[in-house]
Amino acid sequence: MSATIENLRLLLESSSPEPLRERISSGCVPLNQLLPDQGFLRGSLVEWLGSEVGSGVSSLALLAAREACQDGRTLVILDRDGQFYPPAAAAWSIDLDNTIVLYPQDAQDESWALDQALRCPHVGAVLSWPQQLTSHTFRRLQLIAERSGCIGMLIRPSTARREPSWADVRVWVSPKPLQRPNSLGNVSWQLSAQILRCRRGVGDSEVTFEINCQTGEARETHRSSMVTPLAGTTAGSHEART
Repeated sequence: MSATIENLRLLLESSSPEPLRERISSGCVPLNQLLPDQGFLRGSLVEWLGSEVGSGVSSLALLAAREACQDGRTLVILDRDGQFYPPAAAAWSIDLDNTIVLYPQDAQDESWALDQALRCPHVGAVLSWPQQLTSHTFRRLQLIAERSGCIGMLIRPSTARREPSWADVRVWVSPKPLQRPNSLGNVSWQLSAQILRCRRGVGDSEVTFEINCQTGEARETHRSSMVTPLAGTTAGSHEART
């Protein structure tokens, strides 16, 4: 009975008209150019998929989370596996005084903390590395984010690419082999970002860019395809797709 009531609640909430939501930058101009809103929308989930450890996916998600908290809202980081390194974050202009880092002990604690953090309207972004998300949990988190205006940055393993997603945007991040110092002597590395899915309608698009390791600044090096709208895709579509 409780499961039936929960499903009815989700259905009723999903039928409500989608409110006008504020746009925030991804923190990476080349990535913004791939997105129909030139960034992400508050009250949404962004799923970041990486091919391997060190792919740069966590760095890109952190840049976007930073932008979501520029207005003074709090950044919450659920660091179950010790991914977050405060000195590097500070160098990338993350306000550590306005950042809360939690260390969930297991997947259950992580899921509960993610649920609660996304519900808080004073939280600008939640950064998390969930390994597994059921379709029901994913959908619930999406509705929670829409209601609170918080944006969830979910960093997922490459295996999640085959799973259904309720994220507004799905980004695949891959590292490039070349690392070199720029004209100022700062080390940069190349990343490739591909939009796998976007509820507001973009085609299969990819961009390659460089990130300054010390400052977090990104600049485009090459665009492999142009943004094209998906026929029949509307902003109000709530269908979970890969």
